[in-house]
Amino acid sequence: MGAGSGPRPAPERRHRLLRWGLPRDPRASEHLLGFVVVTVLTIAVTRGLLQLTGFPQIGGEGLHVAHVLWGGLLMAVAVVLAVSFAGPVVRPLVAFFGGIGFGLFIDEVGKFLTHDNDYFFSPAPMIMYVTLVLVMLAADALHGRRAHHPTEYLAAAADHAVAGLAGGLTHERRAVAEELLGKGREAPGAAETEALLRRIPDDDAEILDPLDSASRRMRAIFRAVVTRRWATRTTTALLAVVAAGTLATVVGSWGQDPGWGEIGALASVGLSLGAGVRGWALLGTDRYRAFQWLRRAVLVNLLLTQVALFRIEPWPATLGLFLALATLGVIGAEKYRLERLHQVEV
Repeated sequence: MGAGSGPRPAPERRHRLLRWGLPRDPRASEHLLGFVVVTVLTIAVTRGLLQLTGFPQIGGEGLHVAHVLWGGLLMAVAVVLAVSFAGPVVRPLVAFFGGIGFGLFIDEVGKFLTHDNDYFFSPAPMIMYVTLVLVMLAADALHGRRAHHPTEYLAAAADHAVAGLAGGLTHERRAVAEELLGKGREAPGAAETEALLRRIPDDDAEILDPLDSASRRMRAIFRAVVTRRWATRTTTALLAVVAAGTLATVVGSWGQDPGWGEIGALASVGLSLGAGVRGWALLGTDRYRAFQWLRRAVLVNLLLTQVALFRIEPWPATLGLFLALATLGVIGAEKYRLERLHQVEV
């Protein structure tokens, strides 16, 4: 070591997942949300069709081809797709087929928890819902609690380049890759990744992304709501409908000896309304904080109220679930608008 040289800086201590070679995909939360939404839609459509058609049995001669088997097959298709193709293009299809498969699989959970294979086991809808809530909480713990490292953004940009090396890049995918590259410029290899992206030709052909197509339409609807300044009214109306629906369901099922479902639903509605009142009180002074509180009101509904409702009446609970998700979408769009207008520090 030369006389004028100082000590070398200590190498950066990276998270264990990065040291194991497991960078997180910045779009993983979108894929997981899509997986859960497709699962819920599959369960709702399956139960609705079975009820409308009188619960037919496919098979005959003593056989019954349960739809749990089709669910297992589609989950296997998702795994085969995931391990067969490199790059990010296949991941939405994995989430889509995996969501359908998991929905068909978990819809028959009642048969596997009862001695008499009871598809109509009353706690089954609640078990399905709690399972999906746990999936989302696990996803939040993995992807929402710790900011992405620059190397993760750079790895994601390079992942897009992997797809482009074989078939070129569409304008939209190149824009996504360049955005990720911008967030990962501090990581070693950024210049080489940028040079690689520049060498990849344009190509307008790409497999359909069903989740992205649906989410774009939903975002367009939500942006239309907030650009017309309907966000407050829409959020208030949806929260009021969800609360009224919950109370109507509880009153309709209330007996001389109410169970934990009814009591839990009422208690959680109180918590949700408390958070909502706090949000409405802040609308005149701090709109961003107000919508944070309104978001908490919806999350209480999703994480607590809906669990109790699925134990009481699954179909009204399913409707309440979709209304709560729509409310969350409106709130998210309004927060995004406020952030873009630099009305808050983020």
